[in-house]
Amino acid sequence: MCSIMGYIGDASLDIYLKDFKNTISRGPDMTRIINLPHGGFLGFHRLAIMGLNEEGMQPFEMSNRKVVCNGELYGFRPLKEELISKGYTFKSESDCEIILPLYNEYGTDMFKMLDAEFAMIIYDGTTNSFIAARDPIGIRPLYYGYNKNNEIVFASEPKNLIDICDNILPFPPGHYYTDGKFYRYYDPTKVDEVINDPLEDVCKNIHDKLIKAVEKRLDSDSPIGFLLSGGLDSSLVCGISTKLLNKPLKTFAIGMDTDAIDLKYAKKVAEYIGSDHTEVIFTKKDIFDALEHVIYSLGTYDITTIRASIGMYLVCKYIHENTDLRVILTGEISDELFGYKYTDFAPNAKEFQAEAKKRIDEIHMYDVLRADRCIAVNSLEARVPFGDLDFVNYVMSINPEMKMNKYNMGKYLLRHAFEKDNLIPYEILMRDKAAFSDAVGHSMVDYLKEYANNLYTDEEFMIKSSLYSYSKPFTKESLLYREIFEKYYHGQAKMVKDFWMPNKSWEGCNVNDPSARVLSNYGASGK
Repeated sequence: MCSIMGYIGDASLDIYLKDFKNTISRGPDMTRIINLPHGGFLGFHRLAIMGLNEEGMQPFEMSNRKVVCNGELYGFRPLKEELISKGYTFKSESDCEIILPLYNEYGTDMFKMLDAEFAMIIYDGTTNSFIAARDPIGIRPLYYGYNKNNEIVFASEPKNLIDICDNILPFPPGHYYTDGKFYRYYDPTKVDEVINDPLEDVCKNIHDKLIKAVEKRLDSDSPIGFLLSGGLDSSLVCGISTKLLNKPLKTFAIGMDTDAIDLKYAKKVAEYIGSDHTEVIFTKKDIFDALEHVIYSLGTYDITTIRASIGMYLVCKYIHENTDLRVILTGEISDELFGYKYTDFAPNAKEFQAEAKKRIDEIHMYDVLRADRCIAVNSLEARVPFGDLDFVNYVMSINPEMKMNKYNMGKYLLRHAFEKDNLIPYEILMRDKAAFSDAVGHSMVDYLKEYANNLYTDEEFMIKSSLYSYSKPFTKESLLYREIFEKYYHGQAKMVKDFWMPNKSWEGCNVNDPSARVLSNYGASGK
């Protein structure tokens, strides 16, 4: 991960430096801030992943344009060769050095050409203006706001903008900004043609496309590690990677010291694939020592995001402090495509598909935000194979009738796609889903609820929650998180659309807790 920030106009260098330093953990290797010709700054904190020497340091410059990009441009080498054939020269092995030549050739049409996870800011000296863009799913973060002079400011995280902008908003994924307007260049949920192929053909395509997605994300000049929860998604990523790399992986799992559910399953996968496996154990004290820092790092008050982030933050903290790894592969974005426990209650295929669209459209505020912040705050880079654009497009286009749980097994298409490969143990391939925040140990969420319930009386909860008109806290736990959030991001609640919750309009889903533990179909998930 890296951190970027751009500001045109009457900018205070002291304030810029103060706020930009808030994300130096995203790029601890080197910092460069350049003055823009007509006032303002363009800054970059670097975490070197591709092209590790100083020639790969940003901002890159070409003629009167400059760019900073937090991104991985997969398959950049053929594009680079094409640009070389057109007379462009390059000084580094960095993938992001191709951006300005691409922009020079194709303008804003270049954004839809990129197979990438990115957030970028281009400064055009001719017009003294910014062009900014973000990848279609929002895997890389980008935020914006306006200063007191109504000049737009862009940055990787809201903590970069808190002293500059009154209102901070996430840059919409799949959009670019130019001439004062946002334009959507790519919608990964748009279905041009519904796929009605036979089940075996669909599963073969799922299989092949996921393998290609993992393979792309193994390209790194820095060492790679893997989060392994013992669930289906992270286990598949690890199993595929083991086959592709043909060497032992470095895998990491985390769980509570009392009742960890996932550790035993992660260990089975690790033994099966022969990985160099590390178990990270955390305690009740660790939960509360980390809680405030996690909320500050996330920039959210959402219940399920915070719960799931505690374990992820702690395991990434361990990796940062005890290894030389720089890149981490994870299993996010599978549930949004293939279904959660609660989507078993979808009343029909149309609503199942609408829910998948909603989740992909909003994932940059929830699971993707969690993965980015927990990993980046520990100076690591997240790579998410299930977020591969070709893979997402394909799965979104499959007839939703086929994706619904009609097989007495959630996410059946994904499971069946890898049934013949023997990449992971069969019992893991067919294991019932457990949410990460539950699977690290049910006691973690129980401790958090208990703490919040003891912190506020019923009367205090009613009075304090009534102070918020937007995303009003509805439990004492949610009030606790909101008060910590407001301490660091006062008045910025609209950065998050709402609480992540099951679709309450569906029968069986009208619950007041986001955990799958409260659903009637939780079943064997917590065993």
